[in-house]
Amino acid sequence: MYARRRRNYFLMMGGCVVLFVSAWAVVRLWSMPVAIAMCVVAMVIPPVAAMVANRLGPEDRWWDDSSGDPTSDEWWDELDGKKRH
Repeated sequence: MYARRRRNYFLMMGGCVVLFVSAWAVVRLWSMPVAIAMCVVAMVIPPVAAMVANRLGPEDRWWDDSSGDPTSDEWWDELDGKKRH
């Protein structure tokens, strides 16, 4: 799952770079409004890519789920104040 999120992030960021570079290297010679529109689209991609890369799937462990290791779970419960001695 982590590899797929990472690949999607790099594909989206690569697309962002391609949009910026092509907008100002090639497209601006043909149409300035289209180049600006491409940059606006490229400007939206990084936050979306970060959300995609940090999204947890249904099989990912959430912060408060038990890990299955009783010693570790007991230690974390003690730190979180869930269990009292």
